[in-house]
Amino acid sequence: MKAIVVHEYGGPEVLKYEEYPDPVPGRGEVLVRVAAASVNPIDYKRRAGLTKDFYPMQFPSLIGVDMSGTVVKVGPGVEAFTEGDKVFAMADNTYAELCAVKAEVLADIPEGLDLIEAAALPLVTVTGNQLLAATGIKAGQTVMVVGAVGNVGRSAVFTAKDRGATVIAGVLKRQTDEAKTAGTDQIVATDDDAAIANLAPLDAVADTVGGKLAEKLIAKVKPGGVFASVAGAPQNAAKYPSVKVVPVFSHFDRGTLQFMAEAVRDGKMVIPISRKMPLRDAAQAQALAEKGGIGKILLVP
Repeated sequence: MKAIVVHEYGGPEVLKYEEYPDPVPGRGEVLVRVAAASVNPIDYKRRAGLTKDFYPMQFPSLIGVDMSGTVVKVGPGVEAFTEGDKVFAMADNTYAELCAVKAEVLADIPEGLDLIEAAALPLVTVTGNQLLAATGIKAGQTVMVVGAVGNVGRSAVFTAKDRGATVIAGVLKRQTDEAKTAGTDQIVATDDDAAIANLAPLDAVADTVGGKLAEKLIAKVKPGGVFASVAGAPQNAAKYPSVKVVPVFSHFDRGTLQFMAEAVRDGKMVIPISRKMPLRDAAQAQALAEKGGIGKILLVP
């Protein structure tokens, strides 16, 4: 098969489009012909060696975590899937024409959802849902979603509104118009210190940004409130012992993925897809994604 192969850590140029041995599904695994893989920050951080302490690559290595496709073979012990099923997953080694996936992390694509575009959803929608869930927000409470126009942020916003919460979008001034499409109740410019100072106390913050902004916003959470983040705890968290700080690391949940995918299919939530590019152009795709300010990029074998 053709795949994107990495022989060393480095910039986008280390992503090579090469022949690679076809994967063979083992016990409990399913072989999927990949319809599309999506580009995520974890992909280019891993390629650059930024995650090697906890998510190393053994060279030569494949890369990628999101995929959608069609089952072509099932390994021993697999009963939930059969040849021809349309599936998607958070998996490993997805920048390839074929991918062996553990059946336990595979989900059926909801009827009516585009096979290729489904690849945009697994990591970001599950992460956003789980980030919001970590806040414990309830109907009638107020949560700020920081980075609300990002794909994880959009997913957190949808989940919060589905729970009946009041949602404030925390975005940069230049993103204000875009934030109006995210479905929030209020928009606050996070690069406007006066706007942050005037924020009423929040029941929770769902943070996708981290850094100095997180240090400012934890101060706006009510005593007994929650600051949940996919970017780690604010450096000054110890100054706010009455705020529960929850680091969030996404994990596969089939029910969550299918729930979020159905929301996209039904038009209740939008994960913008900016480009569909040939798999061979993965280096260019990652370079574009690293610059930011762009929707999902899909790689199509």
